[in-house]
Amino acid sequence: MPLSAEALTTADHAADLLWAAWTAGDVIDELPEDLRPYDHAAGWAIQQRIGERAGPGYGWKIAATSAPSQAVIGIGTPLPGRLFDRFRFEPGDTLPFGGLHMRVVEAEFAFRMASDVPAGASREDVLAAVAALHLAIEVPDSRLRDYPRAGSSQLLADVACAGQFVLGPEIPDWQAIELSTAGTALWINGEKAAAGTGAEVMGDPRTALVWLAEELAHLGTGLRAGEIVTTGSTTPVPAISAGDAVRADFGPHGSVEITFSS
Repeated sequence: MPLSAEALTTADHAADLLWAAWTAGDVIDELPEDLRPYDHAAGWAIQQRIGERAGPGYGWKIAATSAPSQAVIGIGTPLPGRLFDRFRFEPGDTLPFGGLHMRVVEAEFAFRMASDVPAGASREDVLAAVAALHLAIEVPDSRLRDYPRAGSSQLLADVACAGQFVLGPEIPDWQAIELSTAGTALWINGEKAAAGTGAEVMGDPRTALVWLAEELAHLGTGLRAGEIVTTGSTTPVPAISAGDAVRADFGPHGSVEITFSS
């Protein structure tokens, strides 16, 4: 159901608060009661308004696709969040640390879409629309100080804890890989900090991609050709500190390395 003009104005005011916190590297305790979303439709409207302020996007993240990541943000359902160009980095880059609040890092599998996915697409249709699978690192973040207790609607408004993102190399012949058993690990300053497999991501990262296609269609949009979809943490989520060197290791498929500013 379309939101009323009053609800859209409320979404604009909420987006202003969250975007101001994001650009300042700051946090707010929570959205004021009169601006707080109490269902996903209202949360999604706020996220869309933040997109108008953040500028071009290039794809999507999915928050809370594993039990550990759900525990971190205190919810039991995945959430979609837009990835914005201005927070995208390259392998080997030094990422800004000072404005981070959550201060965690994730090793993820990310899909790049070859074609649009229409509403009602089957699992086979969604997977056939994929151009490539990549290794990736996500550095999620929240503009809400008490994000573990914010609730799913408020976190959806907060762009599903979107933060910084690094797209790594493409995995050749990914269709033949059993992603559910593909091992991953995160190394911080040369020490192993976390390990897991693709099964942490809703049982298989492909399942997460299909979920997102269905969810976006339900929200009135969809996956588009060229977009990146990063599917969620494959390991428990380790903490990072200023100056840390991070390597996401995907075994025989390669790795992605970044450093955080000190």
